[in-house]
Amino acid sequence: MNNQRFRTVDLTMGAVFVVLMMIGANLAYWVPALKITYAGGEVPLTLQTFFAILAGILLGRKLGTFSMIVYLAVGAIGVPVFAEMSGGIASFAMPTGGFLISFVFVAYISGLIIEKASNNSLATYSFAVFGGLIVNYLIGTPYLYFSMNNVLEVPISMYGSMLMMLPFFIKDAVITGLLAVSLPSFVTRIQRVSPSLRNQ
Repeated sequence: MNNQRFRTVDLTMGAVFVVLMMIGANLAYWVPALKITYAGGEVPLTLQTFFAILAGILLGRKLGTFSMIVYLAVGAIGVPVFAEMSGGIASFAMPTGGFLISFVFVAYISGLIIEKASNNSLATYSFAVFGGLIVNYLIGTPYLYFSMNNVLEVPISMYGSMLMMLPFFIKDAVITGLLAVSLPSFVTRIQRVSPSLRNQ
């Protein structure tokens, strides 16, 4: 950032991403048709990981991380901003709690990769978005394994946890792949409108 403190425009953009995270978490809740059906069940279309990555890339690692912390804090106090319009501190003990926590690190890592890169090529953006996605699942999947066995007391192996998350990972990989392809031109256009973005 140019200043040590967040400016008003920074806080506004951070708030926008808090709202986007809430919307991204509940697309399939509001529109049930947005669910991918496969042999083993359904995968709801959510865009939380997408927006967490985008926050880091567009806002920078500091403000992107801050916006994710605010999102989690808003949900923790009971505001229904998590998936299925849920909220409350208990959400973090559930199997998906690790994915919620991971968004902070997803935004930071994605933003850091972009800030340290020497160019804004497709390869750079691909590294940033897939780096964020991998962090998301590296934190979320073991957490799911722990919560299933120790909170819900539903026995499951780590391998079983990985298989459970595979359809979701494929869905997120497709979405983030599309994000990577579109980002170079998208960021250029955004910076023409708001040059301060990504200069955090």
